[in-house]
Amino acid sequence: MKFLDQAKIFIKSGDGGAGCVSFRREKYIEFGGPNGGDGGKGGSVYFEAVENLNTLIDFRYQQHFKAPKGQNGMGSQMTGAKGEDIIIKVPVGTEIVAEDGETVLADMVTPGQKFLIAKGGDGGRGNMQFKSATNQAPRYAEPGWPGQEMWVWLRLKVIADVGLIGLPNAGKSTFLSVVTAARPKIADYPFTTLHPNLGVAWVDNYELVIADIPGLIEGAHEGVGLGDRFLKHVERCAVLLHLIDINDEDVVQAYQSIRRELDLYSDKMAAKPEVVVLNKAETLPEDEVLKKQKALEKACGKKVIVISAIAKQNLMAALREVSRFVTRDRRKKTEEELPQEEVNVKKTWSPLD
Repeated sequence: MKFLDQAKIFIKSGDGGAGCVSFRREKYIEFGGPNGGDGGKGGSVYFEAVENLNTLIDFRYQQHFKAPKGQNGMGSQMTGAKGEDIIIKVPVGTEIVAEDGETVLADMVTPGQKFLIAKGGDGGRGNMQFKSATNQAPRYAEPGWPGQEMWVWLRLKVIADVGLIGLPNAGKSTFLSVVTAARPKIADYPFTTLHPNLGVAWVDNYELVIADIPGLIEGAHEGVGLGDRFLKHVERCAVLLHLIDINDEDVVQAYQSIRRELDLYSDKMAAKPEVVVLNKAETLPEDEVLKKQKALEKACGKKVIVISAIAKQNLMAALREVSRFVTRDRRKKTEEELPQEEVNVKKTWSPLD
């Protein structure tokens, strides 16, 4: 299945049905009076987040979604039938963005979450509704109210705990294939990865969802290479795992070039926790590895983990390091969802009580 993370679609809710002009005509009833019913309400359009989708490819083949019109009112005081609602299913993590490309209308991050994007038009009133003491036989009814129509952007941001970033050929896809059951394309040329890949790793019986995005290069924020369009897929991650090829002549410059792109992309991305890893340690002597590790630690001001994805060396140390940030982030989200009273109880409870 081809991966598609952005689509533009047209949405229109149903128009309301028109009211009916009708009069009661029965034998021996001389003044039957008006009995025209109201028009039915038009169908509404909803978005629903579902777990069994992971791409927006379906919207390449269908870009227009129109809910049916409400049925017109009928005689004998019969109201027209309501138009059927449309439910558009999108992957979890999809943002609904207005046509301007900036205004976020909804963020579909929870399975089963529903969002009303366009409300159906109300049905018009039949002539029965306009009867009064001074107007015993009204000969007019309302037309149905029009539905809403708009163009919207769908932008998919994958849901993952850990985001893999780095220059092309830093070994991100190899790392993902070794620590998870994912099978991304791996080759010895740049930009092998053309779309995000997801995998699940287990660390001490703890599940981590890892996202691998195409490699960044200097100037990505200006559209160089594949640009920064894929960085949105790691915006929701709790921590970034920054892989650097230990064979780069200047590992410090390689690190700083990616950090510069993150800073230019957004302040939120620049502030995310980061674990720095030197990959492909099996290709250099131990003294050179130690030299580059110390130089990089001095430049980034944090601990640098040396691994070999292909030789499966020290991988668990890197996973345990990122899992600390993931568990902290999950604990924080859980506390935000709980009532404040329960949070206070959890914080003050002690096994000695």
